[in-house]
Amino acid sequence: MSLPRRTRRILAPPALALAAVLALGGGSALAAKKVELKGTLGISPGKTATKAQQKKAKAKYTGSYFRMILPGGTDKFFLNNDSRAADKSYTLFRTGTDKGLKLGAFQNPPTPAFAPNGFALAKRIVLPETFAGIDFSISTAAIDAQTGGKDLVPRLFATGKKLTGDTRAWTAGWNSIYFNQGSPKPNGTLPGFSKPVTGTYDPKTKAYEISWYSLIVGGPFNGFTGYWHLQGKVIS
Repeated sequence: MSLPRRTRRILAPPALALAAVLALGGGSALAAKKVELKGTLGISPGKTATKAQQKKAKAKYTGSYFRMILPGGTDKFFLNNDSRAADKSYTLFRTGTDKGLKLGAFQNPPTPAFAPNGFALAKRIVLPETFAGIDFSISTAAIDAQTGGKDLVPRLFATGKKLTGDTRAWTAGWNSIYFNQGSPKPNGTLPGFSKPVTGTYDPKTKAYEISWYSLIVGGPFNGFTGYWHLQGKVIS
């Protein structure tokens, strides 16, 4: 049975609106709002993953850690014989004195930044870890210690449960040498096998997980790529 003409006219606008939303795949009309996270990215220490976690994430460890990819490769890793992990391709992090990475602020290295033997002394974000016989650690600063370029404060954005961000100030210190290991690089580029910051976020529990790749430019590890994985909860 057909509807009276007057009724059809009343129903037409909503029907057209629904059709427009469906035509767009529900995209722009129902898109999640992009929100900038505030606070500190708490650093959960790296630890052995359960079998279920390994199957899901394809990683032997959970929490926060670093791996270094060999030049020209995508899945061949440098072995750090000083690592506390059983799999020496993983260097596991421990929580620093600031409990993690501050968003919207810099965490400068101490003065001096290195001991006479070249061991890095920064401990605010993570505690120093031994890598190839020498302690390395992480800091962030307004002026990039390797390139001399201007850095931006670390930022992270949540769109629904997906994360994107900017870690260009992330700098590793090792053997009295600095290596920019952020994404993008201070000049905004993603050279080589570098990849943007991506991850997930649970707004209810404030649990996050992010990772990125950053080409190492210069020094004894020139051409290698750092893979960085941070996990924990956002601390207000």
